[in-house]
Amino acid sequence: MQPEERQAKIEAYLQKAEFASLEELAQQVGASVSTVRRDVAALEERGLARRTHGGARLLQAPKSDEYVFNIRDTHQVAEKEAIGAACAALIQPGQNVILDSGTTCFHVAKHLGDKVAQIITNSLPIANLFSGSNRHEVHLSGGTIYPRLGTLVGPHAVETFSRLHADVAILSGGGLAADGITNSHALLVDIQRAMIAGAAQVIFCLDATKFGRRSTFFLCDFTDVDVVVTDAKAPADLVAALRARGIEVVLA
Repeated sequence: MQPEERQAKIEAYLQKAEFASLEELAQQVGASVSTVRRDVAALEERGLARRTHGGARLLQAPKSDEYVFNIRDTHQVAEKEAIGAACAALIQPGQNVILDSGTTCFHVAKHLGDKVAQIITNSLPIANLFSGSNRHEVHLSGGTIYPRLGTLVGPHAVETFSRLHADVAILSGGGLAADGITNSHALLVDIQRAMIAGAAQVIFCLDATKFGRRSTFFLCDFTDVDVVVTDAKAPADLVAALRARGIEVVLA
């Protein structure tokens, strides 16, 4: 593949995803990380992308709204709200909770009320939700801000969660299939794995549209999952398979 073709594919991918790690881009174009690093530098010279620590982000507005927080939060709203309430009901008073940056986790946060003492997150919308409260202690991770996604990503965000411990981690994902849970970005997966490692209990909140679906990057298998909260439309066969593995499944 010629450099111009690779760079066009990289730009097209960033138009959809807005940001990506070098490893993620290398996988997309079938080239080495060092080659992709040079391609990103060329795109930066043309004002199309900007290099970040270990990756690249788009400079121009994406052509797709697929990953934009406010757009994504208009999908399956009733289901996400029900899942959020059902998940919050599982949290015990005084527990410390990690919340990831998915829109479903935002709906969980809305229902936590005064139950939790500490919230640890990489989500700007969740941090903002509790910013006016004097009853909650909010720990916001470091990292690179992606305003349209409302999230902090990158090595500093991973480091934050690697150094913290919580009673519960509440996460979302891009898909749940027979072999485990996947998500759409390698950078998000890196952070979520650190969240899982730092929590005594792991809860995934996934609406029924995520069942039987695989996103690009593998996140974890079911040995890392304690509870799955979903809605009543979730496929019965997958729900039964999860329960057979000893995972608690809550149907909101």
